[in-house]
Amino acid sequence: MSEFWSPSVRELTPYVPGEQPRERLIKLNTNENPYPPAPGVEAVLREFPADHLRLYPDPESRALRQALADEYGVEQEQVFVGNGSDEVLALAFQAFFCHGQPLEMPAITYSFYPVYCRLYGIERRSYALDDHWRVDLDAFTAEGSGVIFANPNAPTAHSHDRAGVAALLRRITERVVLIDEAYVDFGGESAVPLVAEYPNLLVTGTFSKSRSLAGVRLGYAIGSRELIEGLERVKDSFNSYPIDSLASAIGIAALADREHFDACREQVITTRERTRQRLEGLGFEVLPSQANFILTRHPEQEAAQLFVGLRERGILVRHFNTEALSDFLRISIGTEDEMDSLIETLEALCR
Repeated sequence: MSEFWSPSVRELTPYVPGEQPRERLIKLNTNENPYPPAPGVEAVLREFPADHLRLYPDPESRALRQALADEYGVEQEQVFVGNGSDEVLALAFQAFFCHGQPLEMPAITYSFYPVYCRLYGIERRSYALDDHWRVDLDAFTAEGSGVIFANPNAPTAHSHDRAGVAALLRRITERVVLIDEAYVDFGGESAVPLVAEYPNLLVTGTFSKSRSLAGVRLGYAIGSRELIEGLERVKDSFNSYPIDSLASAIGIAALADREHFDACREQVITTRERTRQRLEGLGFEVLPSQANFILTRHPEQEAAQLFVGLRERGILVRHFNTEALSDFLRISIGTEDEMDSLIETLEALCR
């Protein structure tokens, strides 16, 4: 441990992302989209003028924000963009949750939230999921610094509908409620339309999943002008040029192709449901999913051993070595051929 580190850095336990293997594997561990981005993205990569890269990008990312505003039916001033939704979340933690009171979140959720709490010195108050592995919205109170949860939740994949979210917002009005919608396009119902009615609602999203752009790092937030201005104040005190010119052009091209977007997400949903049925046929319990992954366990097989067996046979999934999730595997939805290989391998391992 370095003697040069700040004391707070010594106490950090960083987020651990899914393995990015060097060898060729069937990669079902990081919830990436198995299909390429929209054809317009490739056109941008071919045609983008290299000379533009000598200039700083638009610090306000107005063109990309307008494209997102058009997509979601809001005003440009209600949109914020960053380098992936993780950066947007980090800025939101600084802007809205440093009140000296606990931040409320589910006990099982995206594991970056506790990391940010430790980084920014925010106390965390966690609530257990209900008996069906769903985020318990009724457990959240108006007594902390705010509320954050992923919807659909990660890694349990359940999603609350807009009516359930609205009921929560009617109870909690004086603190920010941040809803992380990284996976909403695979069967969830977005809370973005509620932004017009609830000024304390901030919805974050990403281009990484349903837009097949995990390698570009584009994320966004949609909320009231007051909340967006708070994010801008933190951003402009940290990095005033977050979105580069090429990434902005790629994001705009991805948003423009609705047909490709719909076709890809519908294929992922179809493959997910087919995979669920086949896993259940092998005796697995599969939690209901509205995301591009499933969380599953077998009553007679240890998840850690299945993880190792799959890895040895060239298939990478995610196993969380925590008490609550040690029995489960999280499996990203790949192509039909990739999921066929997964099922065939699991069948052999279970046999």
